Amino acid sequence: MQHDKALVISDDDMLLFQRFFKICIGVYLPLSKKSLLCNRLSSRVQALGLTSMKEYYELLIDSQSTEERQIVFDLMTTNETSFFREENHFVYLRKKILPTFSKNAQIKVWSAASSTGEEAYSLAMLLDDVVDSEHWQVLGSDISQRVLVFAQRALYPMNKCNKINAQYLNKYCLCGTGEYEGYFLIHQHIRQHVHFAKINLLDVEHEVKQTFDIIFLRNVTIYFDEITKAQVIRSVLGKLKPGGYLVVGPSETLHGMYEGLEVCAPSIYRRL
Repeated sequence: MQHDKALVISDDDMLLFQRFFKICIGVYLPLSKKSLLCNRLSSRVQALGLTSMKEYYELLIDSQSTEERQIVFDLMTTNETSFFREENHFVYLRKKILPTFSKNAQIKVWSAASSTGEEAYSLAMLLDDVVDSEHWQVLGSDISQRVLVFAQRALYPMNKCNKINAQYLNKYCLCGTGEYEGYFLIHQHIRQHVHFAKINLLDVEHEVKQTFDIIFLRNVTIYFDEITKAQVIRSVLGKLKPGGYLVVGPSETLHGMYEGLEVCAPSIYRRL
C-alpha cells in the first residue's frame, strides 16, 4: 500500500500561505510552521491530484474556490477544548457575575471560539443552574464549519465528561445506549438555548447583529499578530454591552491596552 508522502514548501511559497491565512481568518503562520502546514495539507493536496503546495495555493485564491477555502480552514484551525476548561472562570461567573443580573434579565452569552461546543454547553449548564428564569441564550461560533456540525450534534464520547460534576451529568447529559454506547448527549432542555453560527472574527461587525452581556474569547488571540489581535478585540468589544464581561485565555492579557475596561480578575474584564 502506498502512503501519502508529505510535501515540502519553499520560504517564498510559505509567505504566500502566510498572507492568505492572515487576510482570510487572521491566523499568523511564521516560517517556522512550514512543517505543520505541509503535514496538515499534504493529504488534501494529493487527493486533488496536485503536485505542489504552490498549485494548491493557486487553487485557493481562485474566486470559485469558496468550498475549498472552507476545507483548508477546517484543516488548519486548532480545536483544543473541553468542558469547564479553566474552572476558575466558571467559578467567577457563578459567584460574581451571574448574581448581578436581575431575576427576569435577558442574559445573552457568546462563546466566540466554541470549537466543538464544549465551552458553549458548559456555559449553558451553568446558566440553567444559576439563573432563575429561562430568559438566557448562548451563541457559539467558530470559523470551522466541521467543528460546528459536531457541536450541533451535542454528542460526545464519555472520556469528555471528566470535568462535568455529577449533578450536571445527571441533570443535563443523557448516557448513550446501543449504537451510542460510550457516548453522552446534551439534554434537549439545554440545547434549545444554544445556537451555533459560522463567524469570522475578522468580520464581527458585519456578521454579528446582536450585543451580549458576557463574551468568552479564550485562547484565540494567541494565533494572531499584534495588529490583528487589536482589531479583533476592538470588534468584539463593540458587541459587548456596557457593564458586560469579557473573558480571555489565562495566557492572554488586555491590561492597559484598551480604555474603558476594568480588570475584575485574571483574564476577566468588565466594560465600563
